[in-house]
Amino acid sequence: MDEGITIKIAGQAGQGIQTIGAALCNIFKRSGLHIFASQDYMSRIRGGNNFFQLRVSGKPISTLRQKSDITAALDKESVQLHRNDVASGGIIVFDKAKFNFSGQDNLLFDVPFYSLANAIGESDIFINSVCCGAVAGLARINPDYLELVIRDLFAEKDEEIISKNVKAAQAGYNFARDNFKDDKFKVAPAPAGKNLLMNGNDAIALGAIRAGCKFYSAYPMSPSTGIMNVVAHYANRFNIIVEQAEDEIAAINMVIGASFAGARSMTATSGGGLALMVEGLSLAAMTETPVVVVDAQRPAPATGFPTRTEQADLNFLIHAGHGEFAKVIYAPGTIQEAFYLTVKAFNIAEKYQIPVLIMTDQHLADSLQDIEGFDLNKAGVRRFIISKEDSKKISGYKRYQLTDSGISPRAIPSWIEDVIYADSDEHNEEGHITEEAQMRIQMVKKRFYRKMAGLAQETEKPTVYNAEKAQTLLLGFGSTYGVLKETCEVLGKDFGFVHLSQVWPFPSLELSPLLKNKKNVLTVENNAGSQLAGLLMRETGIKANRSILRYDGRPFNPDYLIEQIKAEQIK
Repeated sequence: MDEGITIKIAGQAGQGIQTIGAALCNIFKRSGLHIFASQDYMSRIRGGNNFFQLRVSGKPISTLRQKSDITAALDKESVQLHRNDVASGGIIVFDKAKFNFSGQDNLLFDVPFYSLANAIGESDIFINSVCCGAVAGLARINPDYLELVIRDLFAEKDEEIISKNVKAAQAGYNFARDNFKDDKFKVAPAPAGKNLLMNGNDAIALGAIRAGCKFYSAYPMSPSTGIMNVVAHYANRFNIIVEQAEDEIAAINMVIGASFAGARSMTATSGGGLALMVEGLSLAAMTETPVVVVDAQRPAPATGFPTRTEQADLNFLIHAGHGEFAKVIYAPGTIQEAFYLTVKAFNIAEKYQIPVLIMTDQHLADSLQDIEGFDLNKAGVRRFIISKEDSKKISGYKRYQLTDSGISPRAIPSWIEDVIYADSDEHNEEGHITEEAQMRIQMVKKRFYRKMAGLAQETEKPTVYNAEKAQTLLLGFGSTYGVLKETCEVLGKDFGFVHLSQVWPFPSLELSPLLKNKKNVLTVENNAGSQLAGLLMRETGIKANRSILRYDGRPFNPDYLIEQIKAEQIK
């Protein structure tokens, strides 16, 4: 398979690592190449080692590799921190003179970032453009793309600044091209691509807009904040109200109120924020008000690792909210799924009048990938409310009317002449408070059993790869999709995988025939408690042979996973 090349930009927080990485992504994208990129950053404004890693290939890719072919080190510390992760034949690009490095090191390729930058503008501020150019030169990218991206990047600056940055990038490009004679980092050319370049947060935000979200309220919490930023960016264009709430309790209650009034509504947070929202989830369930909530996971408990990744909220989300009620939890594994499942989340929430949760994590939220444009016909928007015209004809309206499906006809308060009663206490069909035992039983059946029965018919099917022939099946959910796929492609015909993009209601009927006769079933999870394995056992009676776990705040990659599988002597 085409592994392409992996590039890492490393340095101190505040050195513009993300800017260089994003520029390189756009340079390679304009060259028609496929990209997957992610950043590893600390929760501080300055100081601490950060890096941006991107993988480039002539074929579509959906995960990173552990080793880097080109590592651009913008400080001395990065050389030692990342040298063990340099691939065979790889190099570290480093300014020896700036950091007073003397002696021989076969890994180092000396690029005078600082002297080249100062020759252009007598300032260190141009080293980022020099670095972009040097990496593009090592990869033998068409320099025209380099200039186009640099001009786009600094489009809001005056022409003098733009020109100096272009010259700095060209200086870095020329130096690398002229002094590194080997073409080994050149990726096979491809037609210029028109793919979109986005991350998981972008896709969720765009999915919400496509679904007709008209009210968004949230309190900023990494790594979910990007969703709010994108929705806010398009708010005027699509007539969306965006409210930065004072806390997560206010955010969920605002969303419930807006949804009650008829506006498709959404909030997003991370685990700590969701802990504050759980009473609101129960309120939405009791009042049968549709809401969509995103949990962008990060390591916990408490503040944990604010800028890193984990999948440890699985059990929490399944049980979030006191009492028993229907809910759905989606766990997109790709950027495309993040878009389409967000649209589906709004449709399902409104159809069944329930809370729907989208479980993502920092890795998917922040990872950049080039993808084909979305099919808006596939992302169909359906409405499940009584029309404004039909609302005028209603009399004797029962908000919580008992039905075979458990779904009551939903009217919007401002469209109907009848009074609508809604209560967080147990209530009868009209919405009046009751403590009558038989009515309680009927309402629980309505909100829980009947809705869950309907939701079981709309389960998102697992993605299955080589399940019939494989002796060993890897089972994962959420952001592990790309890692599972590439690992099985590398390991060959004895390995397959099953990926879940919906974890609740659990797809037991689909999973049981796939897993029950397999020699080895391994769950692959970014948590310490084998939560997916436990859920599998509880819902299907199938016990996973092993769980391969990672809970250091870093995502899986194929090299790491293959190493763990071999250490377990699994065949």
